[in-house]
Amino acid sequence: MSRSLKTLTYNIHKGFNVRNRDFILGSMRSAIREVHADVVALQEVIGEHRKHASRHANWHGEAHFEFMADQVWPHYAYGKNAIYQAGHHGNALLSKYPFHLLHNRDISQSRYSRRSILHGEIRPEGFGLEIHIACVHLGFMPFEQYRQLRLLSRWIDSLPAAAAVILMGDFNDWHQRIHRFLLRKHGLQEVTSHAQGELLPTYPARKPRVAMDRIYYRGLQLLDSQVCVGEHWAELSDHCPVVAEFLPR
Repeated sequence: MSRSLKTLTYNIHKGFNVRNRDFILGSMRSAIREVHADVVALQEVIGEHRKHASRHANWHGEAHFEFMADQVWPHYAYGKNAIYQAGHHGNALLSKYPFHLLHNRDISQSRYSRRSILHGEIRPEGFGLEIHIACVHLGFMPFEQYRQLRLLSRWIDSLPAAAAVILMGDFNDWHQRIHRFLLRKHGLQEVTSHAQGELLPTYPARKPRVAMDRIYYRGLQLLDSQVCVGEHWAELSDHCPVVAEFLPR
């Protein structure tokens, strides 16, 4: 049997708990590692924050994507999005496989809401093909989402037609318009809806009601998927992670 590729996407809420009071990045890291994912897509990852560093005794001095990746995912990439006086945050990809291509595409529609597509290409052992991995965190406003979706669509169109693709992140797609477009226009499938018949909710973590966090794919065989729910996860971020495991077609 071919080796599988396990992926996870998670909005880590800048390392703070659901009440936004306690800094718990270490607990988040431990929980993510228990999933044993090969590739992890993270949103709201702090690269630097000088004010938080002085206020929290357990603050991690290195960039948080480096702290998350340490000793488990030797290859990682950071897409710096929001830049402010105290520091910056953005998206991150952590991988057990090296990246043969990396690019952070700016899709921002407002200087007050910086967004990007963090794109990497990996060649997992046993798959015999290249897989294009992307991490996104789309905006809240309808006009913003509409324009970002056009740019996301252009990025997908720029990939080889037969390319294997995994698109992960926080889509802020309350009405599932983005979801329907990606399925119809690009032939992508979403792991929880493909396996369960409908998108599974991921937000808010304590009582998930909305499917904000998703993993889309094409050119691969879905082996398994789940939304990580329960008291253990509800005490961490305000989002629940989504996990999916793939085989080559």
